[in-house]
Amino acid sequence: MMRLVRPVLAALAGLALVLTCPLEASAAKGPFTFQTGGRPFFVQDPPDGKCFSMSQAARGPHNGTGSPATVFSGKQCKGKATRIASGQQGPKDLSFSSVRFG
Repeated sequence: MMRLVRPVLAALAGLALVLTCPLEASAAKGPFTFQTGGRPFFVQDPPDGKCFSMSQAARGPHNGTGSPATVFSGKQCKGKATRIASGQQGPKDLSFSSVRFG
């Protein structure tokens, strides 16, 4: 009987683990737009939690995604952080070097 209990418990624990794990990655749906060097750029449906570093300083962020965005003054999501709610425009003179969603 004891030999049967352990495999059953292990199978139930594995099933519980599978059921609690997300089946797909969460993403912020919609565009995040900004300007770099006077030219417009955007990121469409960015994944939550991933840090995006810009190749050069960016300005004028607009968060058209369904998740909040946090822009950072430094690369790799370091430095002064400014949170931009979903559907909101950041200050036009706000300069940032990286962004994270979620």
